[in-house]
Amino acid sequence: MVELDAQLRNLVTQACGHPPGSPQRQKLLTQIIRLTASRLWREGTPYYQDALQQTWLYFCRNVCDGLTGQTYDPSYGSVITWLNAYLKRRLQDFYLDQNRVKATTVSVKPHKSHGGEMIDPVDNLPASPQAPPILDNLEIWVKTDLDGELRSTHIKGHPDVNCQVLILKRLPPEVSWKELSTEFGLPIATLSSFYQRQCLPRLRKFAVQEGLL
Repeated sequence: MVELDAQLRNLVTQACGHPPGSPQRQKLLTQIIRLTASRLWREGTPYYQDALQQTWLYFCRNVCDGLTGQTYDPSYGSVITWLNAYLKRRLQDFYLDQNRVKATTVSVKPHKSHGGEMIDPVDNLPASPQAPPILDNLEIWVKTDLDGELRSTHIKGHPDVNCQVLILKRLPPEVSWKELSTEFGLPIATLSSFYQRQCLPRLRKFAVQEGLL
């Protein structure tokens, strides 16, 4: 474990020595993700994968440039310790938000089964002024949408609220669910649930194909 920690710190140093957006930095960041993925905290909660996705976004956004003021500092511990601390905070946020939405839904419409639809905790994070370099390919993939799958996957009766639109709006600097609810005239729970059920699986599939997860 000590040897791995040293290796990861060395890779971070190398990655941050390359310019943002360069293939060298992206390759090294991807290597770090692969080495740490199996070492991170794991649990069987339904929102674990969503929290993990937010952790990788946080990692890419902060490990070198500290765009949110929370850049990685080796004096605070290993890379794995740093990521685990963030991951556990996001899991706690998901848990609290899930219970909050469930309680609100039950009190307003007890006959509806909206319990468990959670608000994205990343809304509580400061938005970065630009997308991290490693997300460039993701943005290109979403905008291009060669097979039209993202555009054609939409909320019933709302073709303008599709996976292409929502994924782009949720990339850093992300638009909050509250703002999206106002923009599209749909409840936060409806948008969040659709995003988790339809958009995130496609996003994760792309990340796996690119070797990021």
